Amino acid sequence: MAAPIALTIAGSDPSGGAGIAADLKTFAALGVYGAAVLTALTAQNTAGVFAVHNVPADFIAAQIDAVFADLKVGAVKIGMLGNGEAAAAVAASLDRHRPRNVVLDPVMVASTGADLLGADAMDALRLVISRAGVVTPNLLEAAALLGAPLARDEADMQAQAQKLLALGPGAVLIKGGHGGGTESVDLLVEADGTARFAAPRVATKNTHGTGCTLASAVAAGLAKGLSLNAAVREAKAYVTAAIAAADRLAVGTGGGPVHHFYDRW
Repeated sequence: MAAPIALTIAGSDPSGGAGIAADLKTFAALGVYGAAVLTALTAQNTAGVFAVHNVPADFIAAQIDAVFADLKVGAVKIGMLGNGEAAAAVAASLDRHRPRNVVLDPVMVASTGADLLGADAMDALRLVISRAGVVTPNLLEAAALLGAPLARDEADMQAQAQKLLALGPGAVLIKGGHGGGTESVDLLVEADGTARFAAPRVATKNTHGTGCTLASAVAAGLAKGLSLNAAVREAKAYVTAAIAAADRLAVGTGGGPVHHFYDRW
């Protein structure tokens, strides 16, 4: 039986905690073969992002075309796009290849505060949003996409997710990791209803790459044939456990990565 395949289209993190490194680790941990298309090279570590080198849009498209020409891709996870040209190239590639499962993590700002998306890219990012099966913004990204204040509670999260749904994706998974309270609550909002996913909030500074990891875990579930609801439920449980085990890694001097292989090492 052939292994399920997921493709990540995202930027690099040479320190291994976020971007394609986190995506490929997540795919492997969840039993999915991972392929990767680079959109940008970053010079970063657990303390910050120091430089970004964007990959030319035509080369991003060539990488995507090469993967789809040879591999049976079950799901696509999209992360950092870098600029408008890259976002437009990815949108056009989605139109060419029509993957059945597309998970978009609208990466705009790194967890350390560095901008990872050019100011000119918002219109092109909306092209990608409209082609996604599910978009996974955190509270900061949802507010930025809508030009709105940060959601204060679940009612605000629901309202913002509904507005993002109007941009054309199949579903919106709005994540409450940046919120307060004892629980971290995510809402999966679709045209026909909302599902709530809650987990105890873990007290740790080591949360580098959580957004990448969650979106990749959702894509892994979809590649394995799970429904979106089941994929999100599995992804939430996986990320929560990876965060809870993050302090065992002790990687870096800043906000370290989650432990992708917490149940294997």
